Amino acid sequence: MTVSPNPAPYASLSVEALAQRLAEADDAVQLIDVREPSELELASLPGFANLPLSEFAEWSETIHSRFERDRDTIVLCHHGIRSAQMCGWLAQQGFTQLKNVTGGIDAYSLLVDRTVPRY
Repeated sequence: MTVSPNPAPYASLSVEALAQRLAEADDAVQLIDVREPSELELASLPGFANLPLSEFAEWSETIHSRFERDRDTIVLCHHGIRSAQMCGWLAQQGFTQLKNVTGGIDAYSLLVDRTVPRY
């Protein structure tokens, strides 16, 4: 996965704003979690499609058939680093409404829902 060094072509989304979006049950938003399956077993949020970065070669060619370029797309990982990489790559693929969850699921657990396990 190669990502452009240009300024971030995506917005940051706080975990509080993520919780609000999830509570709205907004079907217009696309949710992507780039963590590994073993991480999802430890902690996950409902509605997120899992696209592990380690399996990039397996799913990258199908990204346009699975997701729409111009829909709100929220990307999540453990702390926000891998999801930022994914947002950069998605932007290079023509995605326009990207949001990276700042602090990832770890911050979500700390600030929004303590029932989500930390690891």
